[in-house]
Amino acid sequence: MMCDASEMLAAALEQMDGIILALQSLGSEEEDAMGKLDYNWVTRWLDDIGLPQYKAQFDEGRVDGRMLHYMTVDDLLGLKVGSVLHHLSIKRAIQVLRINRYDPNCLRRRPTENNPTPAEICQWTNHRVMEWLRSVDLAEYAPNLRGSGVHGGLMGLEPRFNVETMALLLNIPPNKTLLRRHLANNFHLLIGSEAQRLKQEYLENSDYTVLTATAKVKPRRLSFGSFGTLRRKRQEMEEYVCPMDVQMPQSSSFHKGLCIYEDSLDQMEDSEGTVRQIGAFSEGINILTSMLKEDEFFRDASSRSPETSATDDN
Repeated sequence: MMCDASEMLAAALEQMDGIILALQSLGSEEEDAMGKLDYNWVTRWLDDIGLPQYKAQFDEGRVDGRMLHYMTVDDLLGLKVGSVLHHLSIKRAIQVLRINRYDPNCLRRRPTENNPTPAEICQWTNHRVMEWLRSVDLAEYAPNLRGSGVHGGLMGLEPRFNVETMALLLNIPPNKTLLRRHLANNFHLLIGSEAQRLKQEYLENSDYTVLTATAKVKPRRLSFGSFGTLRRKRQEMEEYVCPMDVQMPQSSSFHKGLCIYEDSLDQMEDSEGTVRQIGAFSEGINILTSMLKEDEFFRDASSRSPETSATDDN
């Protein structure tokens, strides 16, 4: 019996080693891609998305690709990023990186495409957006976007960012109605019908307010209470700047990148199943170990029994 239990234990341990290796390999490709984006790359990325004013804080914090992926609202506030607009800018810029599997060269800095797709527009940098403004006869206002956080991902993926916000950031006066209409026509043509539909739906919400450069993120305060309540509130506050389940665009031009991204999410689900398997194997190994100990106990007991009998006879 002991021999059988030993063989079963050895086989279980060997199978568990294989599962652990498989678990380590899941998601390693995306982790490797994130790991290649060091803090120097992230500071250049801030230039690309139009937020160079935060480079010193990000550099000091050594924020790299992995930290971007898991960055929370509290993390951003700790880096002195307090603007609602800038939080949304970073959120959508992280989303663009996820869609493109953290390709360090996914952003487009120069005009290279004719009739760009929504997916390509989302890759536009702040500089590329300013180039677009010049191409639609708004060159006079283009420099106003420096340091604004406006990039293609914000324009195409964020429902709260609409042409009204764009006009405010460009400092186009409300009384210049023809100029604002010109901007609106070109903006809507650029982002496409799907993005415009989502923006219109948000615009029609009863609690809608115009997104401005002055709106600030209000940090949530922890109220005093029991320890369990305090811990739960802390967990609730740990919200990602760009949630892992953030709504993805439905345009067909995104399909290739989204399929890859969804595959990585499936891998995460598979890894959870693997963890459950490891738990089951661990329980089985514990049972086998107990069996071995019982076998050793009975074997020791049987080996001592003749001596005990002899002593009793005396």
